[in-house]
Amino acid sequence: MSQSPSPTPRELEILKVLWEQGPSSVRSVYKRLAQAEDLAYNTVQTLLRIMEDKGLVEHKTEGRTFVYQSCFSRDESAARYLDRVFDGAADQLVLSLLRSERIPPAELERLQAMITEARKKKSSGNTGRSGGRAAGDQP
Repeated sequence: MSQSPSPTPRELEILKVLWEQGPSSVRSVYKRLAQAEDLAYNTVQTLLRIMEDKGLVEHKTEGRTFVYQSCFSRDESAARYLDRVFDGAADQLVLSLLRSERIPPAELERLQAMITEARKKKSSGNTGRSGGRAAGDQP
């Protein structure tokens, strides 16, 4: 995978909004983020410009409004993280999470069910979803 800059924590918050809402105007991203914290509209606008310069987002113009979207899906970003931090070894990522004891028992059960489902799909020849989007990602 090609190298891309790692987003700052604030940039990651913006990416999460774009992944959940899909392409969004500055105002839409601002409204979503301002619900949780005190944040200026101009800060969001500036961050989106910086993120575009870094290749994290791109925009199209609709009238006088810039509509931004992420250049990478959540799944693509997770795969790049896995490659960078764990050299692509998913078992090492899972082991790290298990060692940190951050996964509650109910979540472990859900993960086990997802693994079982993935095995069934693999054995039936179906490789999964197309488009590389996570369940919460917008088309």
